[in-house]
Amino acid sequence: MRTLQSLLLCGTAALALACATMAQEQLRRGASNELLLDEPLREAVRRGHEWLAAQQHPDGYWPQLVGYKLNADYETLDARPLPHVGVTALALISFLAGGHLPDRGKYGKVLQRGIDFVLSCAQDDGQITANGTRMYSHAFATLFLAEVYGMTERADVKRTLQRSVDLICSSQNAEGGWRYRPFARESDMSITVCQVLALRSARNVGIHVPISHIRSAQNYVYRSAVRGNERSYRFHGHGSFGDDGGSFRYQNKEPTRATFPLTAAGVTTLYASGEYDNPIIRDALEYMDRQMPVFNEEWQEHYFFFYGHYYAVQAYYITGDPKWTKYFRTIKSLLLSRQQADGRWRCSTGPGDAFATAVATLILQIPMQYLPIFQR
Repeated sequence: MRTLQSLLLCGTAALALACATMAQEQLRRGASNELLLDEPLREAVRRGHEWLAAQQHPDGYWPQLVGYKLNADYETLDARPLPHVGVTALALISFLAGGHLPDRGKYGKVLQRGIDFVLSCAQDDGQITANGTRMYSHAFATLFLAEVYGMTERADVKRTLQRSVDLICSSQNAEGGWRYRPFARESDMSITVCQVLALRSARNVGIHVPISHIRSAQNYVYRSAVRGNERSYRFHGHGSFGDDGGSFRYQNKEPTRATFPLTAAGVTTLYASGEYDNPIIRDALEYMDRQMPVFNEEWQEHYFFFYGHYYAVQAYYITGDPKWTKYFRTIKSLLLSRQQADGRWRCSTGPGDAFATAVATLILQIPMQYLPIFQR
């Protein structure tokens, strides 16, 4: 039998190990992140998740307007909200980012129903689509499945995930990027960034992703950078945004635009591809610092605002302090001030309020570091 002394020693060792683990966790998150995670933020996320959960269809999806960008507008394929696989994936990623797990806890069934829906949207060729959604949605669904597989190691998730990754790899074009449809000859930054994040997440959990595809995308992003001695790229329609060097182009051709969201996407793509120390990144962050006040003012309740900050929060977070803390305090204050009484955020131009609420809550949870893809 073990003596009392040995039991006490074991207990002391266990306590010491637990304390060390907690200390390592706090160090991992960083002191600045702990200070950012205050009660108003947690309450905003809680209310946002409650609203999202109430809006989920029993079949696991969130109905939203399916469409695509048309200049500064959003062209819908149908006037009715339809099951939207991309918005569904983003909403589910937000729950994962809060530490919620499939079939466990308060939102376990929300996640489980969502997984079943996303899997049901997988086509024979590997594309994950529903009601005409495009490669944006495919990438968000792939990213979601990769994060789920990393937690559950479900065989059915792995099979669908590998096919979806294979489609992304095989449809990368000669430029190194992607477009709205698989196997398109042209590329654009907004599509390319979400494919690279999906590939990076899948690679992180052991899915086969040839590194050559990520390197090719990295080179595409390099070629998309606007140098300081080049002409300005401006975008008109609903205000304008963009200026000289430091930004990233929508496409590698003229005329095209270079904006805050596209620049955030470019930086995030480079970070996801393993590039952290490059003058292009430094110039891009300085451009984002200059442009953010005007961007925030001009694009309220527009899907540009939400997808722009979906990438900006990742770019600034990986960059680290002092830029990170300054950025997050700004976006946190802005998002908390725009949350509606029922817990949602409004998106008057774009897929709808579930999209805005999914992205807003995801942004607010980045400092929690529950999801590997959003960690430094």
